[in-house]
Amino acid sequence: DNRQPSIYTGNYGNCLGADSSIELTRFDAAYYRDNMTVLFHLEGSSPLNNQTLMMYIGVFAYGESRFDLVFNPCQANIQSLCPLNTSIPISANGIIPINQNDVANIPTIAYSIPDFEGQAILRIFANNTQSEIGCYSAVLTNGKSFKQVDSVGSVLGIFTLLAMLASFATAIYGESVPTMRLHYAHSLSVGVVFAVWQHIFFTGALSVNWPSVLVAWWSNFAWAGGMIYSSSMQSSIDKLIGNKVGNTSSLGAASSGSRQDGLGGGVDLSQLYGRAILPALKRAQARLVARDATTDAIDGYLWHGDPVQQGLPLPGNYSGFPGTLAEENIRASNAFMTGFLWFLILLVILVAATIAFKWVVEGMAKVKLLRHDRLAYFRQHWIGYSALVALRTCFVAFFMLMFLTLFQFTYDASGGVVAVAAIVFIIFLVGISGAAAYAIWYRCNVSINGGSKQQTPSEKKKLLGMPWFGSKKSEGPAPVAVTTDPIEEKVNVKPALWKRMSSMGSMPTIEQSSENINDDADYMARFGWLGARFRRTRWWFFAAWVLYEFIRACFYGAASSSPQTQVFGLLVVEVLAFIFIVWARPFEGVRLNVILVYLLGISKVACTGISVAFLIQFELDRIITTVLGIVIIVIQGVLTVVTLIAVVVGLWSTYMSLSRNSEDFRPRKWSPLREKYFNHLDRVVNDVPREKKPKKKDIVEEEPKVGFEMKGARRLAKIEDEDADFTAEMANESDPALANIGMPYRTSTDNAKGPSGYATPVGRSRAASRANSIRSVRSNSSLPYGARSHRPSWT
Repeated sequence: DNRQPSIYTGNYGNCLGADSSIELTRFDAAYYRDNMTVLFHLEGSSPLNNQTLMMYIGVFAYGESRFDLVFNPCQANIQSLCPLNTSIPISANGIIPINQNDVANIPTIAYSIPDFEGQAILRIFANNTQSEIGCYSAVLTNGKSFKQVDSVGSVLGIFTLLAMLASFATAIYGESVPTMRLHYAHSLSVGVVFAVWQHIFFTGALSVNWPSVLVAWWSNFAWAGGMIYSSSMQSSIDKLIGNKVGNTSSLGAASSGSRQDGLGGGVDLSQLYGRAILPALKRAQARLVARDATTDAIDGYLWHGDPVQQGLPLPGNYSGFPGTLAEENIRASNAFMTGFLWFLILLVILVAATIAFKWVVEGMAKVKLLRHDRLAYFRQHWIGYSALVALRTCFVAFFMLMFLTLFQFTYDASGGVVAVAAIVFIIFLVGISGAAAYAIWYRCNVSINGGSKQQTPSEKKKLLGMPWFGSKKSEGPAPVAVTTDPIEEKVNVKPALWKRMSSMGSMPTIEQSSENINDDADYMARFGWLGARFRRTRWWFFAAWVLYEFIRACFYGAASSSPQTQVFGLLVVEVLAFIFIVWARPFEGVRLNVILVYLLGISKVACTGISVAFLIQFELDRIITTVLGIVIIVIQGVLTVVTLIAVVVGLWSTYMSLSRNSEDFRPRKWSPLREKYFNHLDRVVNDVPREKKPKKKDIVEEEPKVGFEMKGARRLAKIEDEDADFTAEMANESDPALANIGMPYRTSTDNAKGPSGYATPVGRSRAASRANSIRSVRSNSSLPYGARSHRPSWT
């Protein structure tokens, strides 16, 4: 039957260990809700001869028993188990009809909820000795899961690769180191992206009893923690480790291949073989006999799991880091070597890709596909860039390797692997922390006091084509004895180191602004892989971050065998770190501060706080545990979505940064956005508070005045104006030069406006402005030259 069952078993493991006398190579069962049947299939072998058996099958969901069945295989017509013989391989399969009462305890939501949490336990007893000779436990599933590595994991990997390319592009484009640093600081940090992914996955390293939904969700991020399954790699690691695979029970996870008497509440043999079991046994046998006719027709089905290796926890147990790794089929004893090998592979790929890109650019310039001066700085310092890529990769992987090495020290494993872990631990702890300490010393003692302030000439050394950490003193002129005033000597005394840590304080003066660490090309060429993204006054934050990551790694790895110390101690660390990082707001870029300072910090505190409820001592109900697990998924899901959005925005800001030397920006309608973005970069680079907007002064309304005020007057037409002779006479009296104008004359006292209220030149009327118009000229040809017309009498 190839139909997908409603609930079926997955991988299974041995829960009796070395005491088991039966080895099963196949154990699977399925429940079909549509026809109310249970199908099972067993295959295996045993060294016992002529042994009659009693079998028990129990189904557990969310920590409670939901279904159990006890039967005699002889009376159930299972010939290969009746009796059990070495010469006859175990091969049992069949269909068990059930009724509604048998599954009444299984909630309806179990058929649709992702990552249904349940176990099917098979116990086999020998009737002669009335002892347990076989025990196998299989995980139950409904086929729905948050584990979507092919889709979710691939999308996360693609977005991370895009962020990596964008960050690299901003780091190599340009000629001026301060300008390159400025645009690099506002691209999305690959270190922050990995910090988010690793936080989500390594939350599962806490030694608590996780719900199945969380373990499945975290498997989508396992690749970011270096936990990528490869059969060939795991086989090689197994050869190195040998048989010393450790015991997951020390971390709270029931180990496969070891005796687990309390699994599923255990079995009381006195009840199993007592009278109380007889009625149930008869009912079970009656149902099994009813399906004898169809037994031979069953030939297994597609929905089954595989046996798990020794060293993995029993399927269905999700406690601690072993339970999280079991979802990837990686043993806890192999965790360090798996992560370290994938780190080395990634390191080689990134360095090789940087070198290959350099020669690709050279080839394109050779065939004139690129201008000969394109990416000139990168092409000149490509060896140094390759070294910086390697250093930056080590810095990003610092927490992962510190945690895995410390975890390896506390977990019982092979001595050879522990030796490798010790070497890696020393190299990374001394290397990264030493580089951070040297970067601070260099800034406080060399970079600030360098240049013209140095008394001894020096020749800067280079390593691999890039400025390196040291300087070679050269012989200079003989020192000249100079007497100084004691007051001057007192002024020239260096301030204490802690007073120089803030890069000239938080409020820069004019002199301080000229010593901006972000404009120090020499310092950035050396230590940009540590602090190029931080604000001017938080340039030292990389040292605090290294210390914080190491403390986290100690709680995750070294305290893994003490769950309460681990969880509560880590919660205190995360709360204090969150307060400190919120105060510091270390990044220049707004997006980086939003993700690292606020969202990532809140997620760490919230997830660690909720994890306290999963401690075994509290014995929290598994259904409530699942609900809390979904809450954590929502929190981490929001963080994931925001990070992906930030990657997309980072790609766009990178495009604007790479087009900073181009006047023709496409799309053109977004050019104002680019200008606004560049103005933002210029403003935040100095790390000074934004100027406060001046407060609007309250406008005091004037008190209303009593009375009225005359502001203007206009002359209205009168009867005399209709008499042309009169108007001409009045005009002649005012100005004889206007005697021939037949329109009323307006002086400047007429407020320089025409009859319609429109302004006209002062001293001229609108009519005067059209003196040459035919309509404005009156003919006086009927009178002789020099004669004047008389005004008629109105009386």
